Amino acid sequence: MTELASFIAGLPKAELHVHHVGSASPRAVAELAARHEGATPVPADPAALADYFAFRDFAHFIEVYLSVVDLIRDAEDVRTLTYEVARELGRQQVRYAELTVTPYSSTSRGIPAAEFCGAIEDARRSAATDFGVQLQWCFDIPGEAGLAAAEETLRIALEERPDGLVSFGLGGPEVGVPRPQFKPYFDKARAAGLHSVPHAGETTGPQTVWDALRELGAERIGHGIASARDPALMAHLAEHGITLEVCPTSNVRTRAVADLDDHPLPTLVAAGVPVTINSDDPPMFGTTLEQEYAVAARLLGLDESGVADLARAAVDASFLPAEGKTALRAEIDAYAAGH
Repeated sequence: MTELASFIAGLPKAELHVHHVGSASPRAVAELAARHEGATPVPADPAALADYFAFRDFAHFIEVYLSVVDLIRDAEDVRTLTYEVARELGRQQVRYAELTVTPYSSTSRGIPAAEFCGAIEDARRSAATDFGVQLQWCFDIPGEAGLAAAEETLRIALEERPDGLVSFGLGGPEVGVPRPQFKPYFDKARAAGLHSVPHAGETTGPQTVWDALRELGAERIGHGIASARDPALMAHLAEHGITLEVCPTSNVRTRAVADLDDHPLPTLVAAGVPVTINSDDPPMFGTTLEQEYAVAARLLGLDESGVADLARAAVDASFLPAEGKTALRAEIDAYAAGH
C-alpha cells in the first residue's frame, strides 16, 4: 500500500452519494440470489457477479440494478442489507453517510412501508452501536417508474417519517424523464423540511442540472458532471455554493464518461464548483470510497493535505447538524495533523 493509500484508508470520512441496494456486497447478493434461484437472472456465485455487473450502457445498468432490487423480498432482507452496508462503510472509516434509499422499489414488491422503514431504522441504530457509523436517509423517487412512484415516495416520507430521513431525491435514468414534472413532489417535501438532492446531469446535458436547480430547488446535485459543459452553470454553482456529488468510477462504468482521464472533475474544481467524492454503487462498479478518493487524488494532483480537504468538503456539504460537523471536522484535523 502506498503512503497516500494508507492515509486515505485511515482518514475519517463522510459519504453523501451511495445507494442502498447498490451497496450490497457480492456475498450478500449471491446469498439472496441463491435464496431465489430459478426466479432471478442474478448469479448465486459471487465470482460470477463481476461479469454480471459489466454494464454495456446506463440503460443496461438500470436493468441489472433492478434485478438486484428484486432480490429484496421482505423486511429482514432490508434490515440485513442495510446493516451490511454499514459494516463496509465502517471498515473504511466512514463516520457519517447519507444513504440513498428507494422505498418504492420495495413497497411495490409487497413490503409494507412501515415494515420497510422499521427495518432500516433498526439497522441504523445497530450501525451506530456496532460500527460507529451514523446513517441518514435520502428517500429517492425512481424516475423510470413515473409520477405514481413520486406520489408513493412522498407519502412514505411524510407519513412514516423515519428518524434518519433528511432529504428527498430523484434517481434512475434521466433520458426521457424530465425533472420539471416532479416539482410538486419536491415542493411538498421541502415544505416538510426535507432537503432537495436530485440526480441530474449524469447522462444528459447541463439543462437537466438547470431544471433540478430551478424546478426542484436542489441544494446538492447527484453527479452533475454535465455542468462542466456550461461555463455559466459552473459559475452559478460556484457562486451559490451548490455541491456536486461526484462519483468518478461510476461515470466510467455506466459509460457516461469514456475513461477516467476524460473525467470532468478537474474542470469543475478549476471553476470553483464545490464537489464531494463518492462511491455511488460500489460493489456493482468494482470500487470503494477509498478507491474513489485515490482516483480523485490522481485526477486533481492532491497530496495528503488535499485529500483531507476532500473529506472536510463532504462534512461541510452534509446535512449533519452543526455540532456533528464540528466534531467530525475536528477528527479529520487531528488525524491529518498526526499522520
